[in-house]
Amino acid sequence: MDILLPTSTAGSLPKPSWLAEPEKIWSPWALEGEQLIEAKQDALRLSLQEQRHAGIDIVSDGEQTRQHFVTTFIEHLDGVDFEQRKTVKIRNRYDASVPSVVGAVSRQRPVFVEDAKFLRQQTDQPIKWALPGPMTMIDTLYDGHYKSREKLAWEFAKILNQEAKELEAAGVDIIQFDEPAFNVFFDDVNDWGIATLERAIEGLKCETAVHICYGYGIEANNNWKKTLGSEWRQYEKAFPKLQQSKIDIVSLECQNSRVPMDLIELIRGKKVMIGAIDVATNNIETPEAVADTLRKALQFVDADKLYPATNCGMAPLSRQVARGKLAALSAGAKIVRQELAG
Repeated sequence: MDILLPTSTAGSLPKPSWLAEPEKIWSPWALEGEQLIEAKQDALRLSLQEQRHAGIDIVSDGEQTRQHFVTTFIEHLDGVDFEQRKTVKIRNRYDASVPSVVGAVSRQRPVFVEDAKFLRQQTDQPIKWALPGPMTMIDTLYDGHYKSREKLAWEFAKILNQEAKELEAAGVDIIQFDEPAFNVFFDDVNDWGIATLERAIEGLKCETAVHICYGYGIEANNNWKKTLGSEWRQYEKAFPKLQQSKIDIVSLECQNSRVPMDLIELIRGKKVMIGAIDVATNNIETPEAVADTLRKALQFVDADKLYPATNCGMAPLSRQVARGKLAALSAGAKIVRQELAG
């Protein structure tokens, strides 16, 4: 990008109450049929306007047209039965009722491409689009067919690659794969997780990103964080191999976390999307607090490779809080831009 320190979000933004119950993930839609389609597009327009108003440089759909960052993609695939549900532990953290893989998984039609085309029509700004990564997808399902996490991940990687290529053709500038599971299953990450991610980006010419965070600001995630000790060193496990991968951007969590900033040195040379906004609190950061996080990151990443962003998605927050946090992100980035220019 031409602008130094371009700002972005990690993913989801709050939905308006007329679309779905606010401040909640997996919230059911408030409308049906054609009314729902129209309402989703209205919400997408509104989300875009709020990003613009806050000064966000790389915009997204705010995930307004999906109930959940993983399952909304999966529900459009063949081979997954949403009626045949099982209870599994998500990322070794909390129990959830999830759909079952009952046959060979495949994608018969695009999932988000029409939404991406609609967003592209609304703006000339760079667009970032988030997809679930293969490992996080398999961690949100019960697999009664392949009975192998690795086999299923490779199948999902092929499907994601199909979707990603069509999103690129629709005008998406950055395709991001959400992989919070990378902070949990370290052996799998290095054995096949990064390889399946590279299969998902195969042949893409647009920029690609992987987002690895410590999760939404929900109780189960917050309780898990309390068990991680005084330093969160999970990134240390995956960063060396990610540094050697074909992924362009690594998106990580920094604000109000216990991640040692010097771990970023392990991905030197990559573009780094720094989480400078805490999504696990309603407290709105000051621009100076954001700027301080960015200054610390600049010790380990070149300024032309630093992208200020949020720690994770903001769907569980109120719209008012999210607006304030986005404005703080932009204002903090502006402070550091001015310092670098001076």
